[in-house]
Amino acid sequence: MPVNSSPDAGSDAPKKQRRSRSRHPGALDHYETRAGTRWKFQLYVPKDPDHPELGDTRMTRGGFTSAEEAQDALTDALKKKAHNEKFGVKTPTVAAYAETWVSGLRLERSTIQGYRKIIRNHIEPQLGDLALDKLTATRIAAHYRELETSGRRDKRGLGQPLGASTVQKVHVALGAMLDAALDDGFIASNPARKKRTVKAPKNSEVRAQKPEIVTWTELQLDAFLAWNRDVLKDDLFPLWRTIAWTGMRRSESLALRWGDVNFTAGRLSVRRAADVTIRNTVKQTKTGSARPVDLDAETLAVLKAYKAKRGAISLDLARPEAYVFGNNAGEVRSPNEVGRRWTYRVARARAAIEDLPGGVTLKGLRHTHATLLLELGVHPKIVQERLGHSTISTTMNIYSHVTPTMQKAAVELLASRRGRA
Repeated sequence: MPVNSSPDAGSDAPKKQRRSRSRHPGALDHYETRAGTRWKFQLYVPKDPDHPELGDTRMTRGGFTSAEEAQDALTDALKKKAHNEKFGVKTPTVAAYAETWVSGLRLERSTIQGYRKIIRNHIEPQLGDLALDKLTATRIAAHYRELETSGRRDKRGLGQPLGASTVQKVHVALGAMLDAALDDGFIASNPARKKRTVKAPKNSEVRAQKPEIVTWTELQLDAFLAWNRDVLKDDLFPLWRTIAWTGMRRSESLALRWGDVNFTAGRLSVRRAADVTIRNTVKQTKTGSARPVDLDAETLAVLKAYKAKRGAISLDLARPEAYVFGNNAGEVRSPNEVGRRWTYRVARARAAIEDLPGGVTLKGLRHTHATLLLELGVHPKIVQERLGHSTISTTMNIYSHVTPTMQKAAVELLASRRGRA
C-alpha cells in the first residue's frame, strides 16, 4: 500500500512554519550598500488613522548608519502610531501651519486680526522656519525669555522688552495653534502646555504692568464738556457727552441708531458695535446681547437737539435706522478717526483749562464714568451692567483703584451711624 504522505501521518520531518501575520511592534534589519552597512526598520501602521477599518500597511524606512539610529527612528514611529498620527505626510513649518490655522478660525475679525499681528511679529520671525515636530518646550521657554528681554518690534521701541500682556498673548496664540496641530496629527503632544518648562507670564504679572488708569474728577469733566460745547462749539459734543454719561465703549456709541434711543423711557439700548477692521461695518457687542442704559435728563435733551440738527441736514439722518453719530453720508464713523479727534480736542482743552490732566483717552472717558459712580457709592453691580462687563469681578479688577475711597466712605458712614446709637 502506498505510504500516506499527509503531514498528519506522524512524519518526523521538520514542518515549515507559516510566517506570522501578527502586527508586531516593529523590526530592525541591515543591508549592504557601496557606502557600507545600512540599517532599516519595518512597521505595520494604519492606512488611515481616521478609518481603522481600512486595515494596516507595512512601512519601511532605511538609510540609517547604525542600529541605534534606526532604533531611535523606530521608537519615534511607534509614538506616532500610538497617537494615531498620519505617516507619509511632511510636517509643515510653524509659519506655514500658522497661516493655515488662523485662516480657519471662526472668531471676531478683530480677534483674528490680533492673532495675525502676534504671529507676524512674535512667532514667525523667530520660530517660523522650524518644523512643528521640532518645536520643543525648551525652545518655547527660551523664546518667551527673548521676548521679555528684547521683543518689541515697533519702530519707537524696537529691541526693547516686550510687556507681560503681549507675551501672554503670544502664549495663548501659540498654545491654541499647537493644540490644532496635535488634533491634525502633526505632533504627539503640545510643547506649549509643558508647564514645568514653559513659564508664560501670570495674570498677576500682567495686572502689575498695566498702566495706571487716568480719569477726570467730576469738576474736570464738567469743565471740559462746557468748554467743548460753548467755546469750541464742537459738532461732536453730543458724542463726548453720551460716552461720559453712559460709559459706553467708543465702538458701541458709533454703532448707536436713533431706533435704539427711547426718549419716552429715557433709556438707550446698546445692540451693536463698530468694526475696527472693516470700514462702515458693525458687529455684535462683546457679550453678544443688548443691554439697556438709563439716561439723565440733560443727556436726553442733548440727543433730542442733535437729532433735530441731523434731520435738518437730511431726513434720512434722523430716521430710526440712521446712526446717531454717523457722518453726513450716513455711514459709521471710523473708531480710529474719532479717537484721533478726541486726542486733538483734549490737547486744545488743556491749553484753555487750568490743571486739566492729559492722557485721558476715550476709554479713559468711559473709566471716568465708572469711577465717579463708584466714588458716589453706586453698587458695583449697577456699574457692571452699565459698562457691559460679563462679570462683576471684571469691573472690580479694573476699578480697584477706587476701593480705598469706597472703604473710607463706608467707614465714615458706619462711624456716623454708631455715633447716633
